[in-house]
Amino acid sequence: MPAHSPVYAFLGPEGTFTEAALLQVPGALQAARVPASNVNAALDMVRAGQADAAMVPIENSVEGGVTATLDAIASGEELRIIREVLVPISFVLVARPGVQLRDVRRVSTHGHAWAQCRVWMDTNIPQAEYVPGSSTAASAIGLLADGCHYDAAICAPLVAHGHPGLSVLAENIGDNPEAVTRFILVSRPGALPARTGADKTTVVVPLPQDRPGALMEILDQFASRGVNLSRIESRPTGQYLGHYFFSIDAEGHAGEARVADALAGLHRISPGIRFLGSYARADGQATPVPGYTSDAAFSAAGSWVDSILGRESGAGENGSAASPTA
Repeated sequence: MPAHSPVYAFLGPEGTFTEAALLQVPGALQAARVPASNVNAALDMVRAGQADAAMVPIENSVEGGVTATLDAIASGEELRIIREVLVPISFVLVARPGVQLRDVRRVSTHGHAWAQCRVWMDTNIPQAEYVPGSSTAASAIGLLADGCHYDAAICAPLVAHGHPGLSVLAENIGDNPEAVTRFILVSRPGALPARTGADKTTVVVPLPQDRPGALMEILDQFASRGVNLSRIESRPTGQYLGHYFFSIDAEGHAGEARVADALAGLHRISPGIRFLGSYARADGQATPVPGYTSDAAFSAAGSWVDSILGRESGAGENGSAASPTA
């Protein structure tokens, strides 16, 4: 990060789970924090140099990938993921003072929040209609505006407690008490975070050709080198029906020989691959590495090949082996 006090963008407004994720970054509490209206706006601030980094959601344990982020980071000027943060998710239902649960007919929130509270909503207020919101916090704060066209909102407890004009109708309304959302801190390309032994690498790989075995070729680049995948999702490129890219999280760091070799293999079969970063895992779980895929094993294998080609006798500047003598 730069020497000056950093500026962080985040999916706003204030009080979102995204801001809670950002506050886990060392120094973020004292730094300038700028809310953005959507994921694209947050990332564009980084691309334009208006922010040093942006915090955005990328994955939820209930709903899977956050498509807005997957798509935004896969195109445009390249960015790098430098950190991930995990935030446990809990929800409350809020309304203006005087509104009772039986009065609620329309409820606004972000689509991912609605999906995580659907069972509770169907059980307790089945008459309620869903009104899409840009974020949980925006929906809750919108209740305080004149002419608001919905009766209640689903948001984080932090938002409810931070706005005295909101009344909590119900707490802990999430259908999955263990729900967690994964957030990523994104910056412009620069030096990779150092290897920790508990790392993750994210790439976007366009499907090179729609034919039998094309996806298998991509997956084999990882499997043959002992690299485990923790997430893989397909997304349409928008070019035409049936044209997709794959967003992939692999366990390991690009600085490891096995991961670097897998990336090289991917580039050979899909030159349009986009590297999105290698960074420490938020859970700190070390990645087990089989002995045959360790850096030492790759180094020994390379030395063996060099010996076959006679490179131990000295190669020319172009890297070719020395000519054998009679």
